[in-house]
Amino acid sequence: MAVSHLEWLDKFLPKPNTASRREQLRAGVGAIVGLMLTAFLSYFFLNGVSGMAFLVAPMGASSVLLFGVPASPLAQPWSVFGGNVVSAIVGVTCARLIDNPMLAAPLAGGFAIVGMFLMRCLHPPGGAVALTAVLAGPAVHAAGYEFAFVQVGLNTALMVIAALVYNNLTGRRYPHTQQSGMQPIHDTHDPVPTERVGFTRSDLDAVLREYGQVLDVSRDDLENIIVATEMKAHERRFGIITCGDIMSKDVITVDFSTELKQAWHLLRHHDLHALPVLNKARRVIGIVTQSDFLKHSDLDEYISFAERLRRFLMSSPDTHSEKPEVVGQIMVPNVLAARERTPIVELVPMMSNAGLHYIPIVDDDNRFVGMVSQSDLLASLYEGRLAQLAALTPA
Repeated sequence: MAVSHLEWLDKFLPKPNTASRREQLRAGVGAIVGLMLTAFLSYFFLNGVSGMAFLVAPMGASSVLLFGVPASPLAQPWSVFGGNVVSAIVGVTCARLIDNPMLAAPLAGGFAIVGMFLMRCLHPPGGAVALTAVLAGPAVHAAGYEFAFVQVGLNTALMVIAALVYNNLTGRRYPHTQQSGMQPIHDTHDPVPTERVGFTRSDLDAVLREYGQVLDVSRDDLENIIVATEMKAHERRFGIITCGDIMSKDVITVDFSTELKQAWHLLRHHDLHALPVLNKARRVIGIVTQSDFLKHSDLDEYISFAERLRRFLMSSPDTHSEKPEVVGQIMVPNVLAARERTPIVELVPMMSNAGLHYIPIVDDDNRFVGMVSQSDLLASLYEGRLAQLAALTPA
């Protein structure tokens, strides 16, 4: 009996927090900074204004969202500012129209929620703002709508500005806008490859509509969580194969100043499609492919392909020519790279959706150690699937 009572009580206990200690400290310090700056600046601007306190209590609740969960839809700038101001207007209106605070307070809270839904600015502390407008006393009642537009508006604007600066300085994207998602490689209406075999964005939208409730997580974050979960499930089923396990290590490379003729010869002689471009520290600064040579060979001219390529590879006799002469002038910079211990399943979206055919692999010092191609990835996934089927087949 005692055990069943403990199990029943356990249902009321929250699950362990998944936020790291660093994230918890970051949020706490952010709230201190945001509230302190808001208090000082509001005191400076509102000092001497009759009936105006320098800080309203619901700002403490707003700080929890702004710094603790800045990715939440309830913590975005319009949600915070609009939610607080709309609720303050509702609260002041109820206080003016209804003398009995026992009736005015609950009506203010309920209508504030409706107003925030209508204005698409749902923000939980707004409910506290509405009650504050009703219950704070004669000073707030005397201020009237100035309480909403001046005091609450100023407090909220300063808090949002503080969150904007602090969150971005500490590595959190804010405002946390919705991402547009990966676009098809060839600019067609087809979904990206991973969506053709997994769930699509329209699938997620349909489920959210059926769910019909407010989720305290942004849509793109929810999508990323589901995709990451699928990857973890794939690793569990097939085992973790890393980039270091399948990469090519004996890779031909070039540097920025390698002449185009030499780079083309390396591609043709070794039957390659891409060459990583490294600096003297063996860090990847770009990649050059056969397509890059073709793209810069003036294909619109009505001459043979061989002649176009010959002209392109030939060194220019002029000292101030605009014609590319070295690899660094035609390479693709800012190349996506992966680490040796990165699971290969993480390369699937990069190659299938983004259209990358080759991904350089680097060590912990960001030095180049190998290359993974689409063929390497397909072969390893195929072998992993065969191994799983063999394990499931009875002897």
